[in-house]
This record gives sequence, C-alpha cells and structure tokens, in this order.
Amino acid sequence: MHHNPLAGIPSFTPFSMGEEEFDAAVHAALTQIPARVRAEMDNVAIFIADDYEPAPGEHPDTVLLGLYEGTPLTERDSWWDAGSLPDRITIFRQPILDICRSRDEVIHEVTVTVVHEIAHHFGISDERLHELGWG
Repeated sequence: MHHNPLAGIPSFTPFSMGEEEFDAAVHAALTQIPARVRAEMDNVAIFIADDYEPAPGEHPDTVLLGLYEGTPLTERDSWWDAGSLPDRITIFRQPILDICRSRDEVIHEVTVTVVHEIAHHFGISDERLHELGWG
C-alpha cells in the first residue's frame, strides 16, 4: 500500500495581493524598523519589483526576496560623497507572496527582508544577521 506523506496536510496557497496593497504592506513594514536604524539609512532608495531576474551566470532558478545594491557604509571612503547614486534596496513581490498566507505574514516577511538588506548597507554579514535573529 502506498502512503502519501502529504495526505491530510492542508495545501499551501500563496497569498494574493495587488500591487497597491503590497506597496502599503512595504510601507507598514518600514514603520516596524527601529527609528535609529531608519535614521542611519543614508542615501538608500527602496524599490519594489515583481520578481528577481537572475543575472547571466547565476542559476536560472535563483529566488531572492530582496536585493541590496550599493556601497556599504563600511566601505565608503573619502571619494564616496553626495554625488554618488543612492544605494538601492529592491523588494521582490512575487517570491514574498509565494511564501506567505496572510497580510500579516507579508508585512513580517517584508520587514525581515528590508532589515536584512539594510544590514548589508551597514556592512553586516548574513552570518551576523543569523546570530542577531534576523536570518
């Protein structure tokens, strides 16, 4: 007799949310970030995209919830000044919705993702983030 180990477990249905709703969830998530961290977010712009497009050479199935692009504060030196483009943090809507079941979960996931990417802005490694409970 064949036993299906998934029998009886409710199927996971990704949460559906429109772009405006998701934008609102991102704004709600940003308010969860401690004010002193927000105050240190020097020259950082936050964007929302539907999905991450893997770069050439990356695995085509790469899934990212968020992406930090820029120069971490720890690596800025005298040549880095106000003329530099802002750092970018991109939040990817579809991968986040794919792992969430409710608006509250979306806000939580976006908060963790933004904190994670802001940490890279501050030069904090993934390992340290895990130690701090933000993995």
